[in-house]
Amino acid sequence: MARDLNYTRNIGIMAHIDAGKTTTSERILYYTGKTHKIGEVHDGAATMDWMIQEQERGITITSAATTAFWNYAGEKYQINLIDTPGHVDFTVEVERSLRVLDGAIATFCAVGRVQPQSETVWHQADKYNVPKIAYVNKMDRTGADFLAVVDEIREKLGARSVPICLPIGAEEEFEGIVDLIAMKAIYYNQDTEDLVNYEVKDIPAGMKDEAVEWRGKLIESIAEYNDDILEKFFSDPDSIADDEIIATLRKATINMSVVPTCCGSSIKNKGIQFLLDAVMRYLPSPLDKGCITGIDPRNNNEVERHPSEDDPFCALIFKIATDPFVGHLAFMRAYSGKLDAGSMVLNTRSGKKERVARLYQMHSNKQNPIPCIEAGDICAAVGFKELRTGDTICREDKPIVLESMVFPDPVISLAVEPKTQNDLDKLGLALSKLSEEDPTFTVETDLETGQTLISGMGELHLDIIVDRLRREFGVEINQGAPQVNYKEAIKGSCKHHEVFKKQTGGRGKFADIVVEISPADEGVSGLQFINEVKGGNIPQEFIPSVEKGFKSAMQNGVLAGFAVTAMKVRLLDGSFHPVDSDALSFEICARMAFRHALEKCSPVLMEPIMSLEVVTHEEYLGDVVGDLNRRRGQITDMDSKGNARIVKAKVPLAEQFGYVTVLRTLTSGRATSSMEFSHYAEVPENIAKEVVEKHMGSFFGKRNFE
Repeated sequence: MARDLNYTRNIGIMAHIDAGKTTTSERILYYTGKTHKIGEVHDGAATMDWMIQEQERGITITSAATTAFWNYAGEKYQINLIDTPGHVDFTVEVERSLRVLDGAIATFCAVGRVQPQSETVWHQADKYNVPKIAYVNKMDRTGADFLAVVDEIREKLGARSVPICLPIGAEEEFEGIVDLIAMKAIYYNQDTEDLVNYEVKDIPAGMKDEAVEWRGKLIESIAEYNDDILEKFFSDPDSIADDEIIATLRKATINMSVVPTCCGSSIKNKGIQFLLDAVMRYLPSPLDKGCITGIDPRNNNEVERHPSEDDPFCALIFKIATDPFVGHLAFMRAYSGKLDAGSMVLNTRSGKKERVARLYQMHSNKQNPIPCIEAGDICAAVGFKELRTGDTICREDKPIVLESMVFPDPVISLAVEPKTQNDLDKLGLALSKLSEEDPTFTVETDLETGQTLISGMGELHLDIIVDRLRREFGVEINQGAPQVNYKEAIKGSCKHHEVFKKQTGGRGKFADIVVEISPADEGVSGLQFINEVKGGNIPQEFIPSVEKGFKSAMQNGVLAGFAVTAMKVRLLDGSFHPVDSDALSFEICARMAFRHALEKCSPVLMEPIMSLEVVTHEEYLGDVVGDLNRRRGQITDMDSKGNARIVKAKVPLAEQFGYVTVLRTLTSGRATSSMEFSHYAEVPENIAKEVVEKHMGSFFGKRNFE
């Protein structure tokens, strides 16, 4: 008998670094009976932080999946839970997890409130239409303020945060919460590890008026989504039943109109059961999310798949991981149908059929074999040879391509080489496995120096990669200094005529093209190719070769060999030779046209600009701002929170290496900073000259700038 998907929740925990995501995950696993001992992040014993690097640093690096069960309102619910990283360098882990989740718990620190990375993950969730409930953690900390976080969620995130509970006390005095729907107080006993560590009592006398006021605000927030509640709200508010409030709040949450907000202290075991009940009450099941649409690759028609066992099977691969015992693990979310272990599926990207050898239900880095999966499940499979993150697998006779994931380009590079020649092959194999796992980690060889360059999203990202090479793959390496991933762009346009002619006796080579090269239209990246050849001056079969030639030439720009981000090429005219012309001739001709024409199109160097936020004490504000000005930073905003000053700036990545150490020195260790990629911008000419000369030699650089 098919499982009732109404009782399934695919959820993730997302937040800024240090908001307590993993600690909250550990408590959820404990109170659902999945683990019998609470693992602590600060002890390096958290179940979901299974990597050595995670345990040593106390941070989450890779998203871990697990399945647990929770009894609510007399029914047993299945929770597929994903704990995601908070550090911006591992944003890809959050992105691909949110792509396959139905709902999310957005966790905030009651003291730090809404931080820059909170905004990033919130907008990522919005992009994939993931409904959220907010959980304000660390209510036991000095400076905790629940309602201040509610206000910041409204102001900074533009979300309608609706408290569904109030804290009883705060900081050291935080004892429990007032349930604003049941209008009861829940007191927690942090010293017991019993699964029921709370007592339900009457609301304390001093909080009754406040509770009535906030319950009124809660009902007011949802009244517009239910006419009966609206009518009762004006005539007899006391007649509104709890079930009516829950059902309406659920409806408003699923259509992303409101965000139910609760609070607790995960490390003190307070508020977790209430949070779990809220997940069952308000976050959607796969049935609430409805059907998913994709494209039939045979005819490019739009097709739908419903979360039902009766629909043809389809699933999205959202992560590839390497396990030392079972090999390549492909994490997937099944959207429709049923898949048995041992059956064949079609990979619609490669067009190849592959056998699913085994299926596993995941619990962090452990696997439990299962015979089959159904719509709504999140699991892992082994046996695939050519799968990548973002691939769709489906039934062979019912192909579908689901929308894939787009990942940001790496912004920082590092040259690496093995310490001994014997490790050369081992390094190549290890890097290829790591790049399969992580779409934001790339490996390439510098054609001029022969060096192996690894690229990632930040210094910490590459640091973890190097550490994994040493520990997991046993490869000791030498590494160079980190390098910025510059790009090139053009500001001007030009018309260019290129002829490629080669005669060496016998059949020669000939191609002739007239092109206009200009900056790409706004919002377009890569090559924008437009064929405007009339009258068959260039045979139709050679046109794709011209496009291919320009596309491959864009990998190496004319200034310093960096990739060209975007440009528009209009193929206007040309000619061919009936004997000497072929596809390769036109491809070579296009590459030559690129080299010669781009020098006339005002080429410029582009550098990654980072969004930086520094929280510092007022007495160090002048030093921090002065230092940012020296780093070519542009201050975009200055704010205050209590005694702290918050400085927001846009700073070139090239100026930010080792910034954390300098900031600690300037502020006696009292400031914190967080940084994430913002955009690419043109490098000032004097600095561009230095970069070009460093990369391509002074003659080449001068020729282009003078």
